[in-house]
Amino acid sequence: MGRFHRHDDGAVHTHGRDEPGHGHGDHGGYRTGAQRIDVLEAIFAENDLLAETNRAAFDSNGIRTLNLMSSPGSGKTTILAATLDELAAELAIGVIEGDIATDLDAAKLGGRGAQVSLLNTSNGFGGECHLDAPMVNRALPGLDLSRLDLVIIENVGNLVCPAEFDVGEHAKAMVYSVTEGEDKPLKYPVMFRAVDVVLLNKIDLVPYLDVDVDSCMAHVRKVNATATILPVSARTGAGMGAWFGWLRRFVREPDS
Repeated sequence: MGRFHRHDDGAVHTHGRDEPGHGHGDHGGYRTGAQRIDVLEAIFAENDLLAETNRAAFDSNGIRTLNLMSSPGSGKTTILAATLDELAAELAIGVIEGDIATDLDAAKLGGRGAQVSLLNTSNGFGGECHLDAPMVNRALPGLDLSRLDLVIIENVGNLVCPAEFDVGEHAKAMVYSVTEGEDKPLKYPVMFRAVDVVLLNKIDLVPYLDVDVDSCMAHVRKVNATATILPVSARTGAGMGAWFGWLRRFVREPDS
Protein backbone atom coordinates (compact mmCIF):
# COMPACT_ATOMS: atom_id res chain seq x y z
CA MET A 1 0.00 0.00 0.00
CA GLY A 2 2.97 2.33 0.57
CA ARG A 3 3.78 2.50 -3.17
CA PHE A 4 0.83 4.71 -4.03
CA HIS A 5 -1.26 7.54 -2.69
CA ARG A 6 -4.38 9.47 -3.51
CA HIS A 7 -4.33 13.20 -4.20
CA ASP A 8 -6.87 15.68 -2.82
CA ASP A 9 -8.80 15.49 -6.10
CA GLY A 10 -9.13 11.71 -5.75
CA ALA A 11 -6.54 10.81 -8.39
CA VAL A 12 -4.40 7.76 -7.61
CA HIS A 13 -0.66 8.08 -8.18
CA THR A 14 1.99 5.36 -7.93
CA HIS A 15 5.66 5.61 -7.12
CA GLY A 16 8.42 3.26 -8.22
CA ARG A 17 11.92 3.03 -9.65
CA ASP A 18 13.11 1.65 -12.97
CA GLU A 19 15.31 -1.39 -12.48
CA PRO A 20 17.61 -3.19 -14.96
CA GLY A 21 15.88 -5.94 -16.87
CA HIS A 22 12.39 -4.41 -16.71
CA GLY A 23 10.61 -2.85 -19.63
CA HIS A 24 9.02 0.59 -19.71
CA GLY A 25 6.38 0.90 -16.99
CA ASP A 26 7.94 -1.71 -14.64
CA HIS A 27 9.08 -0.07 -11.41
CA GLY A 28 10.66 -1.98 -8.58
CA GLY A 29 9.11 -5.22 -9.85
CA TYR A 30 5.58 -3.77 -9.93
CA ARG A 31 3.63 -2.79 -13.02
CA THR A 32 2.64 0.88 -12.70
CA GLY A 33 0.60 1.20 -15.84
CA ALA A 34 -3.13 1.63 -16.39
CA GLN A 35 -4.04 -1.82 -15.10
CA ARG A 36 -2.41 -1.19 -11.72
CA ILE A 37 -4.04 2.24 -11.47
CA ASP A 38 -7.43 0.64 -12.15
CA VAL A 39 -6.84 -1.85 -9.33
CA LEU A 40 -5.85 0.88 -6.89
CA GLU A 41 -8.83 3.02 -7.83
CA ALA A 42 -11.07 0.00 -7.22
CA ILE A 43 -9.53 -0.47 -3.78
CA PHE A 44 -10.24 3.14 -2.83
CA ALA A 45 -13.73 3.01 -4.33
CA GLU A 46 -14.62 -0.07 -2.28
CA ASN A 47 -13.18 1.56 0.83
CA ASP A 48 -15.13 4.78 0.31
CA LEU A 49 -18.38 2.89 -0.25
CA LEU A 50 -18.02 1.03 3.03
CA ALA A 51 -16.95 4.24 4.78
CA GLU A 52 -20.33 5.69 3.87
CA THR A 53 -21.97 2.56 5.29
CA ASN A 54 -20.06 3.03 8.54
CA ARG A 55 -20.98 6.72 8.68
CA ALA A 56 -24.64 5.89 8.08
CA ALA A 57 -24.52 3.46 11.03
CA PHE A 58 -23.05 6.17 13.24
CA ASP A 59 -25.52 8.79 12.02
CA SER A 60 -28.55 6.56 12.52
CA ASN A 61 -27.54 6.15 16.16
CA GLY A 62 -26.79 9.84 16.70
CA ILE A 63 -23.07 9.17 17.14
CA ARG A 64 -20.21 11.52 16.33
CA THR A 65 -17.04 9.73 15.26
CA LEU A 66 -13.42 10.87 15.38
CA ASN A 67 -10.44 9.26 13.62
CA LEU A 68 -7.43 9.78 15.92
CA MET A 69 -4.04 9.35 14.22
CA SER A 70 -0.34 9.85 14.97
CA SER A 71 3.10 8.36 14.65
CA PRO A 72 4.07 5.62 17.13
CA GLY A 73 5.07 6.94 20.56
CA SER A 74 3.43 10.36 20.24
CA GLY A 75 1.25 9.80 23.32
CA LYS A 76 -2.00 9.07 21.49
CA THR A 77 -3.15 6.33 23.87
CA THR A 78 -2.18 8.41 26.93
CA ILE A 79 -4.26 11.31 25.61
CA LEU A 80 -7.13 8.95 24.93
CA ALA A 81 -6.95 7.50 28.45
CA ALA A 82 -7.05 11.01 29.94
CA THR A 83 -9.97 11.84 27.67
CA LEU A 84 -11.96 8.87 28.93
CA ASP A 85 -11.16 9.75 32.53
CA GLU A 86 -12.51 13.27 31.96
CA LEU A 87 -15.51 12.67 29.70
CA ALA A 88 -16.80 9.13 30.16
CA ALA A 89 -19.05 10.19 33.03
CA GLU A 90 -20.90 12.71 30.84
CA LEU A 91 -20.63 11.17 27.36
CA ALA A 92 -21.17 7.54 26.36
CA ILE A 93 -17.92 6.77 24.53
CA GLY A 94 -16.86 3.84 22.40
CA VAL A 95 -13.30 3.20 21.27
CA ILE A 96 -12.16 1.17 18.28
CA GLU A 97 -8.57 0.39 19.22
CA GLY A 98 -6.39 -0.29 16.18
CA ASP A 99 -2.99 -1.93 16.54
CA ILE A 100 -0.93 -4.21 14.35
CA ALA A 101 -0.60 -6.66 17.27
CA THR A 102 -1.23 -7.08 21.03
CA ASP A 103 -3.99 -5.76 23.28
CA LEU A 104 -1.64 -3.52 25.28
CA ASP A 105 -3.31 -0.23 24.38
CA ALA A 106 -6.80 -1.68 24.71
CA ALA A 107 -5.86 -2.87 28.21
CA LYS A 108 -4.73 0.65 29.14
CA LEU A 109 -8.15 1.97 28.14
CA GLY A 110 -10.13 -0.73 29.93
CA GLY A 111 -11.95 0.17 33.12
CA ARG A 112 -12.25 3.86 32.19
CA GLY A 113 -15.97 3.84 31.48
CA ALA A 114 -15.88 3.29 27.71
CA GLN A 115 -16.80 0.43 25.43
CA VAL A 116 -13.62 -0.82 23.73
CA SER A 117 -13.49 -2.91 20.54
CA LEU A 118 -9.99 -4.21 19.78
CA LEU A 119 -8.91 -4.41 16.14
CA ASN A 120 -5.56 -6.12 15.43
CA THR A 121 -4.59 -5.68 11.78
CA SER A 122 -2.37 -8.78 11.96
CA ASN A 123 -5.47 -10.93 12.57
CA GLY A 124 -6.72 -11.62 9.07
CA PHE A 125 -5.76 -8.19 7.69
CA GLY A 126 -2.12 -8.89 6.79
CA GLY A 127 -0.62 -6.65 9.48
CA GLU A 128 -1.70 -3.44 7.76
CA CYS A 129 -0.09 -0.17 8.85
CA HIS A 130 -3.42 1.66 8.91
CA LEU A 131 -7.13 1.11 9.44
CA ASP A 132 -9.52 1.20 6.51
CA ALA A 133 -13.30 1.21 6.28
CA PRO A 134 -13.72 -2.59 5.95
CA MET A 135 -11.66 -3.15 9.10
CA VAL A 136 -13.66 -0.60 11.07
CA ASN A 137 -16.87 -2.15 9.78
CA ARG A 138 -15.77 -5.51 11.18
CA ALA A 139 -15.09 -3.89 14.57
CA LEU A 140 -18.54 -2.29 14.89
CA PRO A 141 -20.26 -5.40 16.32
CA GLY A 142 -17.92 -5.01 19.31
CA LEU A 143 -19.76 -1.81 20.25
CA ASP A 144 -23.39 -1.25 21.24
CA LEU A 145 -23.94 1.76 18.98
CA SER A 146 -27.43 2.39 20.34
CA ARG A 147 -25.90 3.42 23.67
CA LEU A 148 -23.10 5.72 22.46
CA ASP A 149 -22.64 9.46 21.88
CA LEU A 150 -19.05 9.40 20.62
CA VAL A 151 -16.81 6.83 18.95
CA ILE A 152 -13.07 7.46 18.82
CA ILE A 153 -11.12 5.32 16.36
CA GLU A 154 -7.52 5.05 17.50
CA ASN A 155 -5.68 4.37 14.27
CA VAL A 156 -2.44 2.43 13.86
CA GLY A 157 0.64 4.53 14.62
CA ASN A 158 1.86 5.79 11.23
CA LEU A 159 2.29 9.27 9.75
CA VAL A 160 1.51 8.27 6.14
CA CYS A 161 -1.18 5.73 5.26
CA PRO A 162 -3.94 6.33 7.86
CA ALA A 163 -4.70 9.80 6.51
CA GLU A 164 -5.56 8.43 3.06
CA PHE A 165 -8.42 6.17 4.13
CA ASP A 166 -11.88 7.41 5.02
CA VAL A 167 -13.16 5.03 7.70
CA GLY A 168 -16.55 6.67 8.23
CA GLU A 169 -15.47 9.37 10.66
CA HIS A 170 -16.96 12.85 10.95
CA ALA A 171 -13.59 14.47 11.72
CA LYS A 172 -9.90 13.64 11.87
CA ALA A 173 -7.49 14.54 14.66
CA MET A 174 -3.82 13.80 15.15
CA VAL A 175 -1.29 13.83 17.96
CA TYR A 176 2.02 15.46 17.06
CA SER A 177 4.68 15.24 19.75
CA VAL A 178 7.33 17.94 20.14
CA THR A 179 9.86 15.10 20.47
CA GLU A 180 9.31 14.31 16.79
CA GLY A 181 10.92 17.57 15.65
CA GLU A 182 9.70 20.79 14.08
CA ASP A 183 9.91 19.55 10.49
CA LYS A 184 7.31 16.76 10.59
CA PRO A 185 4.43 18.80 9.10
CA LEU A 186 6.64 19.65 6.12
CA LYS A 187 7.93 16.09 5.67
CA TYR A 188 4.52 14.41 6.10
CA PRO A 189 2.08 16.98 4.70
CA VAL A 190 -0.66 14.51 3.71
CA MET A 191 -1.38 13.64 7.35
CA PHE A 192 -1.21 17.22 8.62
CA ARG A 193 -3.29 18.51 5.71
CA ALA A 194 -6.05 15.97 6.33
CA VAL A 195 -6.85 16.72 9.96
CA ASP A 196 -9.23 19.08 11.71
CA VAL A 197 -7.32 19.14 15.01
CA VAL A 198 -3.63 18.86 15.88
CA LEU A 199 -2.75 18.05 19.48
CA LEU A 200 0.83 19.22 19.98
CA ASN A 201 1.74 16.87 22.82
CA LYS A 202 4.55 16.60 25.38
CA ILE A 203 5.00 20.34 25.78
CA ASP A 204 6.22 19.63 29.33
CA LEU A 205 9.43 18.36 27.71
CA VAL A 206 10.19 21.57 25.80
CA PRO A 207 12.68 22.85 28.42
CA TYR A 208 14.77 19.72 27.84
CA LEU A 209 14.65 19.69 24.04
CA ASP A 210 16.10 21.70 21.18
CA VAL A 211 12.62 22.49 19.85
CA ASP A 212 10.53 25.62 19.43
CA VAL A 213 6.76 25.29 19.89
CA ASP A 214 6.05 28.34 17.74
CA SER A 215 8.01 26.79 14.87
CA CYS A 216 6.09 23.53 15.24
CA MET A 217 2.82 25.41 15.00
CA ALA A 218 4.02 27.59 12.11
CA HIS A 219 4.97 24.51 10.11
CA VAL A 220 1.53 23.02 10.70
CA ARG A 221 0.04 26.26 9.39
CA LYS A 222 2.12 26.04 6.20
CA VAL A 223 0.26 22.88 5.18
CA ASN A 224 -3.06 23.38 7.01
CA ALA A 225 -4.35 26.91 7.50
CA THR A 226 -7.58 25.97 9.27
CA ALA A 227 -6.87 23.13 11.70
CA THR A 228 -7.27 23.80 15.40
CA ILE A 229 -3.86 23.49 17.09
CA LEU A 230 -3.85 22.64 20.80
CA PRO A 231 -0.53 22.51 22.70
CA VAL A 232 -1.01 19.92 25.46
CA SER A 233 0.75 17.63 27.88
CA ALA A 234 -1.06 14.36 28.46
CA ARG A 235 1.32 13.64 31.35
CA THR A 236 0.81 16.88 33.33
CA GLY A 237 -2.65 17.80 32.01
CA ALA A 238 -1.51 21.17 30.68
CA GLY A 239 -3.79 22.40 27.89
CA MET A 240 -6.00 19.31 28.03
CA GLY A 241 -9.03 21.37 29.05
CA ALA A 242 -9.07 22.92 25.57
CA TRP A 243 -9.09 19.44 24.02
CA PHE A 244 -11.95 18.29 26.25
CA GLY A 245 -13.87 21.42 25.31
CA TRP A 246 -13.32 20.79 21.61
CA LEU A 247 -14.67 17.25 21.96
CA ARG A 248 -17.74 18.42 23.89
CA ARG A 249 -18.56 20.88 21.11
CA PHE A 250 -17.86 18.23 18.47
CA VAL A 251 -20.49 15.97 20.02
CA ARG A 252 -23.07 18.50 21.19
CA GLU A 253 -22.77 21.14 18.44
CA PRO A 254 -22.11 19.12 15.28
CA ASP A 255 -22.98 22.00 12.94
CA SER A 256 -20.74 24.56 14.64
